[in-house]
Amino acid sequence: MNKKIILGGIAAIFLIGGIIGFNYYQKIFGKTVTKDGAIYIGSNASFMDVKKQLSEFVKHPENFVWVAEKKKFTKPKGGKYLLKKGMNMNDVVNLLRSGNQTPITLSFNNQDTLEKLAGRIAEQIEADSIALLQAMTNSNFLSTNNFTEKSALGMYIPNSYQFYWNTSAENFRDKMLREYNRFWTSARLEKAKKLNLSKEEVITLASIVQKETAKKIERPIVAGLYLNRLKDNWPLQADPTVIYAIKEVKGQDFVVKRVLNKDLVIDSPYNTYKNTGLPPTLIAMPDISSIDAVLNHQKHNYYYMCASIDKIGFHEFANSLAQHNRNAVKYQQWINQQGIKR
Repeated sequence: MNKKIILGGIAAIFLIGGIIGFNYYQKIFGKTVTKDGAIYIGSNASFMDVKKQLSEFVKHPENFVWVAEKKKFTKPKGGKYLLKKGMNMNDVVNLLRSGNQTPITLSFNNQDTLEKLAGRIAEQIEADSIALLQAMTNSNFLSTNNFTEKSALGMYIPNSYQFYWNTSAENFRDKMLREYNRFWTSARLEKAKKLNLSKEEVITLASIVQKETAKKIERPIVAGLYLNRLKDNWPLQADPTVIYAIKEVKGQDFVVKRVLNKDLVIDSPYNTYKNTGLPPTLIAMPDISSIDAVLNHQKHNYYYMCASIDKIGFHEFANSLAQHNRNAVKYQQWINQQGIKR
């Protein structure tokens, strides 16, 4: 055989082998991620599900399955994973195989019901609202931790928290219980004790303060007013509790912009015009500023308050019924002028 032909064949074999080797190298170690971003892998996701998500970020998503097989990566791990521009497929597979997911910052503000809270959380983690609500209202969990379905809302302190995206409904609930217990420091518990209130009662009063005023600067004043009434065994006469009682009958979407005289005689343990003391449970989820407003209330001699018509959103405070009545007349005239009947 011609020597040149033999040498040419050998060269061709090396060339083909080099090309194949280079292609393999590129599949594994070539830069493939084209932009920064995140993928969210469901707990039951398949490799095809992951490949589909990766298609937005990588040049050749089919290489993911190929490299994963070579590295004996057989089961995707749920979670949120950050991809960086310039990563190769080996980096991607190693990241997903390690389960080294990135936490999310979960947050929620004041929610009036557990149903609304479950919906808000379901927007941020994998668990759906039904599973979350079932976990929140689980009878064994509630009884073990001295909650009821109505009081359990007070366990969730509005704030921002670190979670993994694929956190289960039960794990979310259990972590929130730990955060609740962590929130109630010895200092806060001691302040509650000096008020002769349990932490549950502090939260109940804070929920009324929360609904009474959106102005954080006012909350210690409002809290002090209600504490004055409690101390002297006056009925709280808090409109937000009456609104809560109305919504228990009419539904959460029923809008009440004005409490009427007929509402003040509603037969409900939450009607603080008919009953002295605190209502049985909180009426909404208070935020930290409202809870601390109760624990660090302003000491004063106010027993009455009325919405201000001069500083909208604020209140006029009074320590005499005569002054309060003057404030109330001004407010009633103003609200009539606005045409607000309910």
